[in-house]
Amino acid sequence: MNVIVTGISGFVGANLGLYFKNSDFSITGVSRTPNEDEISYSDINADVLNDYYAFIHCAGKAHDLKNITNESEYFEINTELTKKLFDDFLDSQCTVFIYLSSVKAAADEVEGYLDENILPSPVTAYGKSKLAAEEYIQKAKIPTGKRVYILRPCMIHGPMNKGNLNVLYNFVSKGVPYPFGKYDNKRSFVSIDNLCFIISELLSNKDIHSGIYNVADDEALSSVELVKIIGKVINKPIKILSINKSIINIIGKIGDILPLPVNTERISKLTQNYCVSNAKIKKAMGKELPMSAKSGIERTIAFFK
Repeated sequence: MNVIVTGISGFVGANLGLYFKNSDFSITGVSRTPNEDEISYSDINADVLNDYYAFIHCAGKAHDLKNITNESEYFEINTELTKKLFDDFLDSQCTVFIYLSSVKAAADEVEGYLDENILPSPVTAYGKSKLAAEEYIQKAKIPTGKRVYILRPCMIHGPMNKGNLNVLYNFVSKGVPYPFGKYDNKRSFVSIDNLCFIISELLSNKDIHSGIYNVADDEALSSVELVKIIGKVINKPIKILSINKSIINIIGKIGDILPLPVNTERISKLTQNYCVSNAKIKKAMGKELPMSAKSGIERTIAFFK
């Protein structure tokens, strides 16, 4: 079956291409600067989508941890582009639409476990732009025979990932002591393997109802556990410091101004509690995820190494 994927050169899109390489699904990538095997965004319309079984929309403006992106860019790419592509899907004979949103469309801070029943209250322009796209999709009348899925993954990691785990890996691999030992937190992640597995199930299983689904690994991990896993994979002794939190906050504020490896947002990412429930998607699939949280992290770190 033919599947079209936006953001094919990005982290998720590239991994989806590899995941489906030897499967029954034939992937066509969409890119702003397409190569000979891809198409451009300007080429997408209902007539083109008639030739495809499914449309996976991965492209988007990622959350800028340096906070230098104009807010309008998020809405132009994450909201308006999604609306246009979704309208094309509705007007076509394409059967499945999968939109890769984010847990940040629901909440920036979490008490307990985040599930799909929460009343969304995003704080950042990134989260608000993702939620605006979700709301547009949810308001549409879905024609009989079509299925529409909104996925809210938490922090995704895996080969070719360049996010916060990479920053943490660089700390530990260079022998820099981990300074956040005083923080006792738990955070959900999702390996790219589990995300690709879920997307594959959505494409194959017609009994999974349209809707919003959180995407996360089964276990939430603390940042100290992450540091220990990194040390184990690279076979290097680690140093964990318990620096006073007030000093950490000062360092973060300095990093907001000067080009330090950490700032207030990165510190928050590494130390806050953010646990996400994957119960709804697992129940819908009727299957367990193929990779544990620790195994996925180990695979990611091995790639960095």
